[in-house]
Amino acid sequence: MGYTDEVSKELYSYLPPLTKKDDFDEFWETTIRQAKEVPLDPERTLIEYPARYVKVYDVSYCGMDETRIYGWLIVPAFDNKEKYPCLIHYHGFTGSRGKPSELMHWVMMGMAVLSVDCRDQGGRTGNSASYSHGYVANVASKGVHNKWEYYYRYAYMDALKAIDFACAQADIDASKIVIEGGSQGGALGTAVSALDDRPVLAMVDVPSNSNLVCRIEGNHGAFAAVAEYLNRHPEQTDLVMDNLSYFDTMNMADRIACRVLASVGLKDETCPPQMYFATYNRIQSDKDIVIYPFNGHEGGGAGQTEVKLQYLRKHYPEWFTE
Repeated sequence: MGYTDEVSKELYSYLPPLTKKDDFDEFWETTIRQAKEVPLDPERTLIEYPARYVKVYDVSYCGMDETRIYGWLIVPAFDNKEKYPCLIHYHGFTGSRGKPSELMHWVMMGMAVLSVDCRDQGGRTGNSASYSHGYVANVASKGVHNKWEYYYRYAYMDALKAIDFACAQADIDASKIVIEGGSQGGALGTAVSALDDRPVLAMVDVPSNSNLVCRIEGNHGAFAAVAEYLNRHPEQTDLVMDNLSYFDTMNMADRIACRVLASVGLKDETCPPQMYFATYNRIQSDKDIVIYPFNGHEGGGAGQTEVKLQYLRKHYPEWFTE
């Protein structure tokens, strides 16, 4: 047994008790139905871009409510395929849809790429949702007093509706949807893969939103904001913990049917690897995980990107033939 296997072996048996409530499935069925009732109203506008072998579109659609979600759609222009596989990218906490240049490695594979904002974070996208209580520090505590108002209820549905947008495009093959993201993006990728059966592969790195009680107890990453919220509102502790159970990916993991490629860094204090294994160990579909023993929340970085490119080529070679 090598070093990495030895230091990580206990992670594969980590199964903290689930916190799932009896109405968990009903809650998400209602939430998805409400999100679908909001017209998508998709828009895409071709922009001038200096790279001649791609077409870059500024896109938007309506998310969970009528919040306009902004993104990029990038389509290869170096071949003549009628439809392309599509990779949907979700960004990390406080980030944005990014710049088109950051996504070109996927396009050079021969894939279309859709990269979307999370509402109320670092991009162009705002937030039309209303809240009946204040929050502290960051959006991880926004609406935490009410599961129907919680920030990630909206964010998960905005991410799911990104799949709706992709599948509505004439130049995208709706049977070849890949989800990809790190940290918060890994949480969104895990959640939508559990709540929607259209993705065929989810590639999630140093994922957040797993084993949330432990994340809060340890003041890890964005969920330290919830600990601060409870410091100010201790009378809501049981209510908040119950509400967060609906958004904890370990409670969703058994619903995932697509293939999963994950990665973690053993030195990660933002999204500790043990927290994610509470989800990973419950995924019943085909899955693989890459462990970086001396990496923190940066994960495998460019090296993990190379792993993902190779993984796509290995498992879906027919997508990339001439």
